[in-house]
Amino acid sequence: MQFSTKNIDVVAQATQCAVVFALEDKLLASAKAIDKLHGGALSALIANKDLKPKAGHKRWITLAPSKRPYQRVLLVQLGKSDDKKASKLKSDNLLAALSSAATALSQSPVKDATVYIDDLFSQNITVEHNGTTADPSWVAEQLAIAVQKASYRYTETKSKPDAKPALSKITYASSNAARVKGQRLALVRGAAIGSGINYTRELGNLPPNICTPSFLADQGKALATSSSSALTCRSLDHKQMEKLGMGAFLSVAKGSSEEGKLIIMEYKGTTVANSKPHVLVGKGITFDTGGISLKPGAAMDEMKFDMCGAASVFGSMKALVEMKAKVHVVALIAAAENMPAGNASKPGDVVTSMSGQTIEILNTDAEGRLVLCDALTYAERFKPKSVVDIATLTGACVVALGNHACGLYSNHQPMAEKLLAAGTFSNDKAWQMPLWDEYQKQLDSNFADMANIGGMPGGSITAACFLSRFAKKYHWAHLDIAGIAWQSGAKKGATGRPVALLVNYLLNA
Repeated sequence: MQFSTKNIDVVAQATQCAVVFALEDKLLASAKAIDKLHGGALSALIANKDLKPKAGHKRWITLAPSKRPYQRVLLVQLGKSDDKKASKLKSDNLLAALSSAATALSQSPVKDATVYIDDLFSQNITVEHNGTTADPSWVAEQLAIAVQKASYRYTETKSKPDAKPALSKITYASSNAARVKGQRLALVRGAAIGSGINYTRELGNLPPNICTPSFLADQGKALATSSSSALTCRSLDHKQMEKLGMGAFLSVAKGSSEEGKLIIMEYKGTTVANSKPHVLVGKGITFDTGGISLKPGAAMDEMKFDMCGAASVFGSMKALVEMKAKVHVVALIAAAENMPAGNASKPGDVVTSMSGQTIEILNTDAEGRLVLCDALTYAERFKPKSVVDIATLTGACVVALGNHACGLYSNHQPMAEKLLAAGTFSNDKAWQMPLWDEYQKQLDSNFADMANIGGMPGGSITAACFLSRFAKKYHWAHLDIAGIAWQSGAKKGATGRPVALLVNYLLNA
């Protein structure tokens, strides 16, 4: 997808489609200009209630060939003003409108479109985003993300895949020449984030017979090859992890015929010598049967999504590469299958982690924390500035927070605040959960230093408490994304979250 910006008005720009907007019963400036030229065609839609005052409602208009610099007009409703006197618009309404416009364009025969959302700022309309005022760059970034997301189609394993969208070019039109440069940079950033989100969705959606630990290792190498040396990738196999004493990780991987992999990617986008990296650690369980503690058969196919934490790390690295971000980031992917077998871990087994701490495995379906704990210990060698692990870790987090926000735990409050702010900015929200010592005792074991589960009360919290025992040497946060990583039902598929949160955190940490 090609994104560009121009200082031009709707009357002059030749394009296949002009995308213009209404705020409740009022047309924004570019929509007014089209309306004036074409006999009130747009205002009639509002007057006749063919365009409802609901954010995202839209109408297509085809104009006579002799009367157009554009072939089509897409009129999109921004919804109701939050304050008619001050013309305030909630960012949720704006995002709904951008998503609706992007979806409509991706489903149309239009190859290029020009979007006139910058009219908001020429008309002094305030966009309120979580208590602050959004600027034009934020809007441009969100537009690019919306267009990229709408362009995604899963085709890999379909004999007759859906046709790819015709849309290949988006122009962000601004009436203010001074804003053009800022919008251009925001579009680049948004396009990269959107690309990373789609990559995450693709990896998550692939079937588990394709997306194996070895496949993910190959993906890392391919991403590094395409990055012009800014990104490097290598991986550790079973024997190498055994030498390092990664008994917790290997206790999960050993029941599968697919060898586990610890994938290490390093992106150096900064020229600062000896800079400490931020580290992302992704849970990459490419299929989770539960092991000997076997899961129920219903919806077990969705356990291919148990590697979405790893997928979000891949997507974040891809976004950083594409936008040429000036950051230093190490990515660790703990990739394994959790399968039942004659040599699989059993409830009651005791294993020794890389840290030297012993773990009694009471439930083999609490496997994510076992691969992550060794990866967290491995992260120490990078002397990290911060470490964030991302995992579809617990159903308890879904019970607590539903499907809107991921759970955030941290041993360093300033880091937690930065992650929360990144989630708010990117509309990829997190909610901070307690990490109190009172919960730690639920992990007590009579036969090891700790158990791998803490029982039913506070299951997401005790899982985070377990991980915290392996993250004492650096500033650390854990994102439990079990509720946000994929959708079930008719819209089944990976969401690409929390790539936007992670990238915004890394750019501002």
